[in-house]
Amino acid sequence: MNEPSPPLAGRREWIGLAVLLLPLLLVSMDVSVLYFAVPFISADLAPTATQQLWIFDIYGFVLAGLLITMGALGDRIGRRRLLMIGAAAFGLTSAAAAYAGSAEALIATRALLGIGGATLMPSTLALIRNMFHDAKQRATAIAIWTAALTFGVALGPILSGLLLEHFWWGSVFLINVPFMLLLVALAPLLVPESHRVAVGRFDLVGAALSLAAVLPVIWGVKEFAAEGDSRLAGAAIVIGLAVGAVFLHRQRFSPDPMIDLALFRGRAFSGAVAVNMLAMFALIGFAIFTTQLLQTVWGMSPLEAALWSLVPSIGVGAVAPIAAGLAQRGVPRGRLVAGGFLIALTGFAALTAVAADSPLWTLMVCAALYACGLVVVMSLSTELILWAAPPERAGAASALSETAAEFGGALGMAVLGSIGTAVFRAHLDVPAGLPAEAADAARETLAGAAVVASGTPGPVGEALFASARTAFMSGLHAAAIAAAVLMALAAALALLTLRGSEPDRAASPATGHSPESTGAEPGRPAGSVPSPAPGSAVGAAAQDTTAAV
Repeated sequence: MNEPSPPLAGRREWIGLAVLLLPLLLVSMDVSVLYFAVPFISADLAPTATQQLWIFDIYGFVLAGLLITMGALGDRIGRRRLLMIGAAAFGLTSAAAAYAGSAEALIATRALLGIGGATLMPSTLALIRNMFHDAKQRATAIAIWTAALTFGVALGPILSGLLLEHFWWGSVFLINVPFMLLLVALAPLLVPESHRVAVGRFDLVGAALSLAAVLPVIWGVKEFAAEGDSRLAGAAIVIGLAVGAVFLHRQRFSPDPMIDLALFRGRAFSGAVAVNMLAMFALIGFAIFTTQLLQTVWGMSPLEAALWSLVPSIGVGAVAPIAAGLAQRGVPRGRLVAGGFLIALTGFAALTAVAADSPLWTLMVCAALYACGLVVVMSLSTELILWAAPPERAGAASALSETAAEFGGALGMAVLGSIGTAVFRAHLDVPAGLPAEAADAARETLAGAAVVASGTPGPVGEALFASARTAFMSGLHAAAIAAAVLMALAAALALLTLRGSEPDRAASPATGHSPESTGAEPGRPAGSVPSPAPGSAVGAAAQDTTAAV
């Protein structure tokens, strides 16, 4: 017996999608919006070096640590409700951050912004899952969501630079407030509520364990990327993994877990999470090389470098919907994901031919290639993650995907950064006659070598900077080769794990029935609880209830 076709989304749902992109853009921009504001904050608040690092990092740490908790909470209390609570908190905290009177106050408000951001990201994706029941429309919506996320990170430094041209440093936070007010006003009108019937109380102990597991690992990986050999970073990673094991053990025996571990038994879900993490590994891990090439090697100002970094995003905005369209026309998603990795491989391989005196367009072409390929991967893998998870677990599944992406980005910075640094140090030729302290500083990083060279007049400084440029390019080439090899392995993984994973042709593997059956059943009024699905992973008590507004 053929099931009825799922309802198609109309104008209201597509306008609602535009509303959901508002918090997504702002949350992703807040990761990078402080790039140009640091000198102004330093002059005004006089933070110590440690405080300055925490001003930068605390937002991302808290965001990553709370994604799982907030995704599960949204599934319980309502994704739209959590979105609006988070938007209000994000707006209020942004205003507080704009007028922070001390470094300590700014660190605290940045941490609160991380909490608000953690409520917004999984909520937007879970709401899309329940707004677009037709698989083809949902694929297009997720492609737009992925492109907006990528564009937001690239837009952050540019917006920061433009605001700081005319206003004080607090404006980079204050810009969030009107957009969050707009979201709170429009979401009840355009975005339908969705949640599930929960069993028992919310697992506060599990929430604390997830935070205690994610934070040390993320911090340890980033600290290792920054400092190289760090015993403290290694200890933090070990502690985080140990707490994570306790968290997973608790989830395994919980009657209503925050994470349904049965999801990972499905090849489509686990494979999609893995390839999404690998895509972020390469995308975030290599970003530091292109930034240093533009600013330090080619001598661009930060704003000029940020504007040029936006060029590859133009192609990104187009390629994600194209990939979704190919999937809708019957091209297997596993092959498309593998193809995306191979396109990225081409971009990374081409980077090995870029030299310190190459024209700018060569870098733009290479960056566009690998960025477009990886966005294809991210868009299609996100769609597969939401299809493979039960609709009632959409928030938790979204949070798992985003947490894995955070891990992937941190690991990419650590691994590719360590490769580039090791090759840089091996190839750097420090001229004779340079003081020992200056020589040690030059060997640390390209930026350190550039500072030493600028302070060393005559042929010695010129020779040092020339050697540093050449050594950096050798490190960039080594990191690009490592990324290309990873892309080849990731393409093979995609073909192996995503074979046969077609949301528009098959039932959801997690529920045993069509993933579009999350709303009202035929003959039932909208907003009523659908009957349990045979073989559902969580049973009748955890059904999705989508209320029409």
